[in-house]
Amino acid sequence: MHFAPLPYLDPGSGSMIIQIAIAVLLGLGVALRASWGGIKKYFGVKPKPEEEDNDSGDA
Repeated sequence: MHFAPLPYLDPGSGSMIIQIAIAVLLGLGVALRASWGGIKKYFGVKPKPEEEDNDSGDA
């Protein structure tokens, strides 16, 4: 008779897996934010021109 043990995750392993998943998501967010300008440039999105302030004392 052959007995196969059931897979088991102890609370420490489960906690580590959750921490790794959160770290991966946060790391992807930081990488996306750091390269956002390059992503927009790749898709051809041009930056909006800055509006000039005409209240420079001409009145």
